[in-house]
Amino acid sequence: MKNKKILIVGNLYPLAQKLSNEVEKVFVAPGDAMISEFAECVDIREDKPAELLEFAFENDIDLTIVVSEKAIASDIAGIFQANEKLIFAPSAESASFAINKSQGKRFLYKLHAPTPKFGNFEKLPLAIDYLKDANYPLVVRSDVSENGLDRLCCTNFERAKYFVEDLFSQNLEKVVIEEYAYGHEFTMYFVTDGYLVLPLTTVSNYKFTENGDGGYLTSGVGAYVPAYKVPEEIQQKVFKNVVVNAINSLEKKGTPYLGILGVDVVMTSPDTYTVLEFKPFIQNFDAQAVLNSIDEDLIDLFEACANGFFADEYEDVLLNDNVSVSCVVKSRKDDVIIPNIDLVESSVAYINAKKNKYFEYVAYKGDVLVLTATAKTLTRAKEILKEDLELIKFDGMKYRSDIC
Repeated sequence: MKNKKILIVGNLYPLAQKLSNEVEKVFVAPGDAMISEFAECVDIREDKPAELLEFAFENDIDLTIVVSEKAIASDIAGIFQANEKLIFAPSAESASFAINKSQGKRFLYKLHAPTPKFGNFEKLPLAIDYLKDANYPLVVRSDVSENGLDRLCCTNFERAKYFVEDLFSQNLEKVVIEEYAYGHEFTMYFVTDGYLVLPLTTVSNYKFTENGDGGYLTSGVGAYVPAYKVPEEIQQKVFKNVVVNAINSLEKKGTPYLGILGVDVVMTSPDTYTVLEFKPFIQNFDAQAVLNSIDEDLIDLFEACANGFFADEYEDVLLNDNVSVSCVVKSRKDDVIIPNIDLVESSVAYINAKKNKYFEYVAYKGDVLVLTATAKTLTRAKEILKEDLELIKFDGMKYRSDIC
């Protein structure tokens, strides 16, 4: 165990849990009741970088890891770096293309990367005019992700118009509209110091709430690693033609991107792809699967990036041959007891659950937890996940049963 103190800004349960077993102390801001079982929660908002910096100095924090988009957008990296406090996170300016989806779409266009036809709109009438002559289905979404209801796949004008009006009624500055891309969805994750960029792993993921890609479009409801359906040739094209070009472009601009970068992609045919958007860190629903596939010491990896030693110490990121399958478990009801959690073989990452006074796990409406089964084969991982989902079955429980 390393004699280090780590501050994680943003609630990413799998990362906090993993690091709590590897270092002396993990602090999480703001944290929650479930994270408090293995890390110390800090009552400071993610978008208060000055207060977080003061906490880091007062508590002799060795490394701050930022997983929160709000914290990145508040330029916590710039403030920490100006005060010579070690931080693993991109600056607000360098990460703007990953946080603001309209900027991300324009960036893809400048990189000449394949991406669905899109429009960025600041005024409602212009957006509605665009919808009248558009090809359906369309994906309509807010410029910045605030919650799981920020996007909708629309099959006709009436549905799209209603959702656009709803988004603008929330005083959003911009709305992004793009053609829906058919194909196999996956996310590639990379680690970079702003100059050298190396692949972490590739995750196949599921975005729709219902089996067979029906229901509502979300940021994610399931995933598996490795992404065996995505050919190596496609992954190399995304790496070289999109990610390396993006990192080089940001470096030339004087805003190098330091941290983890995710790229959402759709494989539209066996040898073609289209890029949807960028992500400024590992997403909650597939974080456990990603972390399970990495054999590197994460603290060493992140510190090498933050200290400027990345290119000297790493030629690649060491991965294992494990297979992980993840499933987001939702609840249609509040205050429902989740049985047998202590009996599952899968890793459990809590999103919206608590323990009551009887030490029972209680689910609340919405996304409750992520189960991730890991094994040496896909078949065995799927079996473990299926068995564990049966074990914890509760009233109002909902999940996709067709993952993998």
